[in-house]
Amino acid sequence: MRKLLVGVAVTLLCLCGMAQADMNPDPDALWERIVESEPYRQWAFFPDHQGMQEGSAPHGLYHIVYANDVAVKAGHPKGDGAVIVKENYNADKELAAITVMYKVEGYNPEAGDWFWAKYTPDGTTLMAGKPKGCIACHTAAQSTDFIMVSGH
Repeated sequence: MRKLLVGVAVTLLCLCGMAQADMNPDPDALWERIVESEPYRQWAFFPDHQGMQEGSAPHGLYHIVYANDVAVKAGHPKGDGAVIVKENYNADKELAAITVMYKVEGYNPEAGDWFWAKYTPDGTTLMAGKPKGCIACHTAAQSTDFIMVSGH
């Protein structure tokens, strides 16, 4: 009986540790996930936003938006684990940056539980977490779970 209780306690501690890890997303782990583990370019385009589109600051004059299955299937709000990747291109249609929204339940309830990250094309993290600029702009889209695609 004692072994069973110890086993249950260890399992609960591990589960709590995993939940805690998810509450503090790591931008390097997220980059590895979207490039190596689950290559985002194999995902669908964001619904009703096929291929390269015109955009505007701060995301570049052009962009391509990809979404994982969780982000495509879920309505608004998006489900936990939803990932949206926006490739940001300059006027010459050269990749300038990659911005990511990653939904983590309980991470940031005031901003829809989104974790934001911005990377250089080689994966160097430029900003991550709860950037005030991202949240301030995306708050205008609270009714669509802070997701702004068309024209951004």
